[in-house]
Amino acid sequence: MKNHKYIFILLAFLFLIVPSCSEDFLEEDPYSYYKPGNTSASTIDAQVLGLHRTFAELWGWSGQQGFLACWQIGTDVASAGATQGVENPFYQYADLNWENQGVSWLWRKCYDFVNHANLIISTVGEENKPASAEAKFFRAYAYNLLVSFWGPVPLVTEPVTVPTFNFTRQPVADIDQVIESDLTYAIENLPALGSAAKESRINKDMARHLASQVFLRIGMRDDTYYAKAEQMATEIISNTSYKLIEERYGKFLGEGGDYYRDMFRWGNQRRSQGNTEAIWTFEVEYNRNVTGGTVDNPQFRRVWQPAYHKWSGMVNADSLGGRGNGRLRLSNFMKYTVWQGLEGDIRNSNFNIRRYTYYNRSGWSEETGINAQGFRVAKDSPDAVEVRTLHTGDKTIPFEADSLEVWYPYPTKWGGYDPTDDFGYALVKDWPVMRLAETYLFRAEARFRQDDLEGAADDINVLRDRAFKAARAASGDDELGSVDAADITLDFILDERARELISEENRRMTLICTGKLADRIPLNGDASPASKVITGFASHNVLLPIPMNEIRLNKDAVLDQNEGYD
Repeated sequence: MKNHKYIFILLAFLFLIVPSCSEDFLEEDPYSYYKPGNTSASTIDAQVLGLHRTFAELWGWSGQQGFLACWQIGTDVASAGATQGVENPFYQYADLNWENQGVSWLWRKCYDFVNHANLIISTVGEENKPASAEAKFFRAYAYNLLVSFWGPVPLVTEPVTVPTFNFTRQPVADIDQVIESDLTYAIENLPALGSAAKESRINKDMARHLASQVFLRIGMRDDTYYAKAEQMATEIISNTSYKLIEERYGKFLGEGGDYYRDMFRWGNQRRSQGNTEAIWTFEVEYNRNVTGGTVDNPQFRRVWQPAYHKWSGMVNADSLGGRGNGRLRLSNFMKYTVWQGLEGDIRNSNFNIRRYTYYNRSGWSEETGINAQGFRVAKDSPDAVEVRTLHTGDKTIPFEADSLEVWYPYPTKWGGYDPTDDFGYALVKDWPVMRLAETYLFRAEARFRQDDLEGAADDINVLRDRAFKAARAASGDDELGSVDAADITLDFILDERARELISEENRRMTLICTGKLADRIPLNGDASPASKVITGFASHNVLLPIPMNEIRLNKDAVLDQNEGYD
């Protein structure tokens, strides 16, 4: 009984203490402070880095390997290859609907940017201007994607911390005001080139480059913005720290190549590696010992490069960019038409648009038939006009069907080979996102829109001077490839963008923002096979459908679907 008495007294004491504690006694207080509301420098920096992670998740998605093809096929520059499914409605337009996973992924990741950025901005405000500026850059980036592809969309500028079901679409002009304000703030408060914590972090010139792109789009509605687009581009071009690559440099000087190819080689892509043309290179630390060095398994190489490994005489090689899957292929326009009359353009060299190669499997030989069109056929085929024995080192001869998946002219910008991963599921190199050549093209368009055709021609000629440098030296013709004011049209600028930026730019977005998607589709030029030809395009396909789940979950307000997708 004596012991029971002491226990009772102890329990009574505890009951007296507990009510005096605050009501958050049972709330978790984790030892990790990477959570909303914490303003320590390390926490905020980690949250801003999360925005870079979202960028990687958006464009590095491998759940649908054809996702990257959605933004290229069904346009003038690319046609379907070994399609997986998600991209099919982007050239078979009648099938494009609100259930498409590519559409849903882009919408979802854009609003991941928005909400994540809003959390940072609301937490730090003016107390950490560089962090707010970097967050506002990504918010502007996301909203520019959203209005380009969907038009009016929900505008959210405060963090969404509880389930919300009453979003409504806001006018594009209202969203553009937020984008412009965000980019103005970013340019004022981001570090200058060379002053950021790391060269991959967002700086003033990355924001200027995005602003130039945004103002060109807004200029379609308000032509006073063309002067602003020109100004943003000029501020970058005037920075003498940037210079177009016109000489060979870097790790691969002992190998065949050219100065244009050099800036896309793995190990040459960053400014610190000699790429003076780079504005934003998204860095990927492809190293199994670097946790978080890459994300998912980015599919750029497997989308853009053909599946040449399917030939018995071929093995994966760095010189050919490693293993591809041929998810898309260059259109006839891009393979042939756009280069007509431009012999000597380095951007079309076999180092940059790979048109031929040689069998490279050691000790390989094969007897094969060749038909009248120069394609391989079975050696006993009735179509064979001759039979040859091919050996390692002989120039490759494709089968006719190979042009859909196994071999066709392809851009080499995404090539890269890791000998420890011959299968090559993931991209192994950095991503070129913004570079000076595109800044010149932005300014050329801005000048064209203001009827400054001489100025636009001057900007195009800066790129032509680089592209024809070697050919001019060889020919003695200092004007080879140059243009004058009479050549400049919007279509001419779009052609030049295709030559300079193939596989880098989001071609679908470029054509939408210039109002030229419908006009340029017929240029594609691919007439066979019928299953890969662009079909069903209608005017409403310029914009994408709002994802089904977004509309159905928004139960407390009407989130209108884009016209034509009901």
